Amino acid sequence: MSTVRSLSLLFLLGTLVSSCTSFSGRNWEIPVVETAKVQLTLLEQKLIEIHPPIRQPSVAVYRFTDQTGQKKQNANGGTSFSTAVTQAPDVYLIRALTRAANGDFFRVIDRQILDDLTKERQLIRQTRSSYDGEGAKRLPALTFAGMIITGGIVGYDHATDSGGAGARYLGIGSSREFSRDTVTINIRLVSVATGEVLLEVISSKTILSTAYGGDVFRFVEQGTELVEIESGVARNESVSIATQRAIETGVLEVIERGNALGFWTYNGVSK
Repeated sequence: MSTVRSLSLLFLLGTLVSSCTSFSGRNWEIPVVETAKVQLTLLEQKLIEIHPPIRQPSVAVYRFTDQTGQKKQNANGGTSFSTAVTQAPDVYLIRALTRAANGDFFRVIDRQILDDLTKERQLIRQTRSSYDGEGAKRLPALTFAGMIITGGIVGYDHATDSGGAGARYLGIGSSREFSRDTVTINIRLVSVATGEVLLEVISSKTILSTAYGGDVFRFVEQGTELVEIESGVARNESVSIATQRAIETGVLEVIERGNALGFWTYNGVSK
């Protein structure tokens, strides 16, 4: 009798695993620890391949923040104390600007560290004055920008599209669920001379989450023993990478529209 029971359990387990595998469309694998690597997206590669402009414009970055106030949702549909998106989206903006034409498109000036920069320059001047006196070498003037790039993450919508499907037969079932979030960013190019908004771009990126699962709920041994088995896997697209791609898309659009409006010229196109 124990042999029959063992065979039954193996049959049920094999059915469950094969069901989950065929339903998800891929073999289930145990995650492994990965080493650190430099992150490079396809859109970033497009930015690098852009031709440099005839005249390199100087742009300053002051603030580019999360303006949504959205909190991360947990599995039960509630919210947690963690924010839904990164609180440092300016990192991806500066990265995209400095990657354009492999660093030869914009002269990017980081004004977010202006206080620290001023303190350091003051320290250098005081040190040189103390040791070299009035003949101390002066620091060069700070580079000024003709335009400011500003904006931020203006939207994060949870579960803009969700659904699922499942089936059960004789206590053996499998299910599949998905959910899409959307992150939206805004980039504005502002003239320093007039304060006029020269152009603005809104771009968005969906964030896909999927879950595959299967279970077995059967009574064996003449209905006196219960066998219950569950298995599943969930895959969530990275919110940070989605935000990075949305920002890179926005920077690409800024470059194209700026060229069309005559703010700069690249790829041999004359004004």
